[in-house]
Amino acid sequence: MDLHLLERVTLAVAGNRHVADVLRLIVEGLRGEPWCALARIWLVEPPHSLRLAASAGRPDGGEDWDRVDGAFQRFAIGERKIGRIAESGEGVLILDVRQDRQWPVDLAWAERQRIRSFAGQPLRFRDEMLGVLGVFSRETLDEQAFAWLRVFASHAAIAIANARAFEDIEALRGRLEMENAYLREEVTEAAGGMLGESPAMQNLRRQAELVAPTEANVLIQGASGTGKELVARAIHAGSSRRAKPLVKVNCASIPSELFESEFFGHVRGAFTGALQERVGRFQLADQGTLFLDEAGEIPLGLQAKLLRVLQEGEFERVGEDRTRRVDVRVIAATNRNLESEVEAGRFRQDLYYRLSVFPIRTPSLKERMEDVPMLAQHFLRMAARRLPVPLPRLTEENLASLTSYDWPGNVRELQNVMERALILSRGGPLTFHFAPPRKVAAAGSPMTRAELRAAERESIAAALRRSGGKVYGPGGAAEVLGMKPTTLASRIRALGVTVRES
Repeated sequence: MDLHLLERVTLAVAGNRHVADVLRLIVEGLRGEPWCALARIWLVEPPHSLRLAASAGRPDGGEDWDRVDGAFQRFAIGERKIGRIAESGEGVLILDVRQDRQWPVDLAWAERQRIRSFAGQPLRFRDEMLGVLGVFSRETLDEQAFAWLRVFASHAAIAIANARAFEDIEALRGRLEMENAYLREEVTEAAGGMLGESPAMQNLRRQAELVAPTEANVLIQGASGTGKELVARAIHAGSSRRAKPLVKVNCASIPSELFESEFFGHVRGAFTGALQERVGRFQLADQGTLFLDEAGEIPLGLQAKLLRVLQEGEFERVGEDRTRRVDVRVIAATNRNLESEVEAGRFRQDLYYRLSVFPIRTPSLKERMEDVPMLAQHFLRMAARRLPVPLPRLTEENLASLTSYDWPGNVRELQNVMERALILSRGGPLTFHFAPPRKVAAAGSPMTRAELRAAERESIAAALRRSGGKVYGPGGAAEVLGMKPTTLASRIRALGVTVRES
């Protein structure tokens, strides 16, 4: 034993910021010594076990001693000589493994590999037990070699602790950067909140307020563009977790092969392209809320792992054996009918029940047309402030046009229509450009938007002719058409129906 090995390994691991690299350098440094047949490091893994984390040796025959699996990959603390070293903090030296009766090894393996001695030392940094360093030799290790290994283990423990500290700092930096990004996103997207005073919106707010203070998982179902994310933000803001971030995952935008990494994170080198450690969304949302948007897109193969973290709060990063614990509330959203997906075998029934402890349905804009004027004014004000341009006035004709459209794209479409109208107005009157009407099942060829508008004009004109130009009251055009008089008056103005036409 000489100090040159200690110096070489110490210099090699100095400043290395990855635990896996430090462990590999330690065991490979020992393997290079003629007296060392096999060097292994077991790390303490909560709550009470040791896991083989690094191995390197020079076997006789075809055995692979670089592997970290197999019969001796795990020990309970206190079990056999490795577990005893971790429990007591004292090293173990076996001069001749063939004669030892207290700490027997696999004698057939020892004979086959000509192993004579074993030395094990605790990896302790300050008051923390990090693991155990074990060395098997084909030579007889004496007390001097055992003392040297104690010094080597002390330096190795310092290197491991430093690498862990670097990794923790890097992970914390990454987490803070992601949290800041989420907070900026929340500030950007939260403007407006759950606007509307229609009965449908009042009921939706009551449901959100009712479930927010609980820890129940929530499933928000509704068509695209109905504000499911706003409901999730309202629930998070009303919960005890509001001081922590609301982390969003758009399940529809994640490639299938990256779902597990996105949810649970990965270690460096876990797969091609994994150049650095990544914190997963569950870990990022610890103590907070995770919003799974488009949850119906989660691959069936990953749903069991998702169910486990929801039930037990445990997961492993991709490429890592260490089990991590998190405390996360999940709010899921989908525009799919998950019950139908369960029946079709595309979604696990147990996961569906775990997600839908408290189901909420967001109403379409067509179900809350009373809210259109308020929402239109809000989106117009937001767009004018952002562009920035003077805020135009919404006329009665504008409102009549907006409330006569069925809004297949819901609130999101309304926001886009208002912003587009503001850009195109150039300071003049607002003109709205709606999407082409959806085709409906009907006899004959479907009508275009222009044809529908012309047909509506003709229908109103015919009703006015029948009523003698009277809109309100008994026998009026509103009664003939089955419409509210105020709505009909707005449509007359919006369509430009004249008395001459009637």
